[in-house]
Amino acid sequence: MQMPQIRMQSTSMQIGLNIEQPVQQLEQKAADLSIEQPKAILEIQTTQGKLTIDQSKAREDMDLKSLSKRVEEFAQQGYQDWLAGMARRSQQGTELRHIENGGNTIASLAKQNSKGPEKQFNLGWIPSHFSVKLDYQPAQVDIEVTPQKPNINVQINRPTHEYMPGNTDVEVLQKNSLDIDFINLFPDEIGE
Repeated sequence: MQMPQIRMQSTSMQIGLNIEQPVQQLEQKAADLSIEQPKAILEIQTTQGKLTIDQSKAREDMDLKSLSKRVEEFAQQGYQDWLAGMARRSQQGTELRHIENGGNTIASLAKQNSKGPEKQFNLGWIPSHFSVKLDYQPAQVDIEVTPQKPNINVQINRPTHEYMPGNTDVEVLQKNSLDIDFINLFPDEIGE
């Protein structure tokens, strides 16, 4: 005998996905940078050095005296000679006044008046040491610097951002199905 049967056959659904990936573009431009450095302000003030050379003593040592110095020396020497001459004449007058005391006063006075001064000689350096006077005042330099700040300009560039969203398309590749089949359901054929 045959038993009734139910036969079922199912097919699963198959779906297909078409995926478009999202696209993102990000671009960052560098900032625009401008730097300018002004020169520092520099001020220099110089006081010149001063060198003084006094060689008048060296010239005097070599007997190269100025006119005013010579006149001054001659005047001084004349005054001294005048005083010495007065003293000598006074002393000789006193000796002549006392001529009666005896002695050879006139011959002695004649010998004194006829004799010149003794010559002097001495070893020395012409011009003398350190006769040239030097005086030096060094130069002075005053430097003043005023620094200048740099000029910095920065322009920020915003990023460029482009975004295309992705897309997903779903499609049915195969529909699901269920087939049901009945076998030996009606036993009308049993008696035969």
